[in-house]
Amino acid sequence: MKVVIVDDTHINLVLMSRLIGKLEGVETVSFQAARAALDWCNSNAWDLLIIDYMMPDMDGLALIAALADGVHADPRERPPVLMVTASTDVEVRHRALENGASDFLIKPIDKVEFLARTRNMLQLRRATVGLRGEVRKATAELRAREQETIMLLARASEYRDPETGAHILRMAHYSRLIAAELGLSEQQQEDILNAAPMHDVGKVGTPDHILLKPGRLNEEEMVVMRQHARMGYDILKGSQAPMLQLAAEIALSHHERWDGGGYPNGHAGEQIPLVGRIVAVADVFDALTSVRPYKQAWSMDAARQYLLDNCGSHFDARCVQALLARWGEVLAISARYRDEGTPA
Repeated sequence: MKVVIVDDTHINLVLMSRLIGKLEGVETVSFQAARAALDWCNSNAWDLLIIDYMMPDMDGLALIAALADGVHADPRERPPVLMVTASTDVEVRHRALENGASDFLIKPIDKVEFLARTRNMLQLRRATVGLRGEVRKATAELRAREQETIMLLARASEYRDPETGAHILRMAHYSRLIAAELGLSEQQQEDILNAAPMHDVGKVGTPDHILLKPGRLNEEEMVVMRQHARMGYDILKGSQAPMLQLAAEIALSHHERWDGGGYPNGHAGEQIPLVGRIVAVADVFDALTSVRPYKQAWSMDAARQYLLDNCGSHFDARCVQALLARWGEVLAISARYRDEGTPA
């Protein structure tokens, strides 16, 4: 574990460093200048900060307060801080606690007390870090199970749907490109990538004579087909898993149109969730460029023009522009996830 010691008196640094050197598995980093220590702490990981209160360029209180801008800005992630001071002023202690100090020692330092305090704080830090690691591990395992559930459901829908697994991969990656270009966070991009494959899971409830019809559907058949958006939502909405909740939102909203002419709710503009608008562009673009029982695949340029022609009517123009802004990556995804039997 790493202990940072800040004191403007060299002999104090030497004394504290030697004392901490008696603790197993601990190394020290020492600074006589508070600002140099601040720069280091704000760009490196550490486990305990021991600081003097009275220092010429920046006192200990100011140093603790300035740590809020560093790598441990989140109070839940902040390691302990031990302030060493000759002051017995209660106000100083109160201000230090408000700024984030964990404990105090009064000069002159008692060696036994110093070692006991630092050992206890490091043990607490080690236990806290270990607990956070276990929480992160459990969270990752939970997300992996959610993703496994999504992929199994998506695979189940594939068996009944003439659309291929490659379509699901392409449209999911197109969706992530759009999300990235729109400035969504890395986590939001990942969530959309993982949830988008569930967009048509409701087709498991669509009769075969409609789902597998080799030609275009008539009006009555289209009414039945359009029910898959609501069915997909109903299948997924009861889950407490955030990923499946997002997938439910996508299933319900990705056939809505910007002008309000879509289904199942006839929502328009920003009434439609952003994830639905994103997936609508990705899904239609890939459907146009894929072979279907009722049509040949369009060229990439023709599908691109279709998106542009339908900005503001079918699609959110921002989502269309976001996809086209990553055109080189779009072509790479199309080439990487080709349907079986399709030439490069």
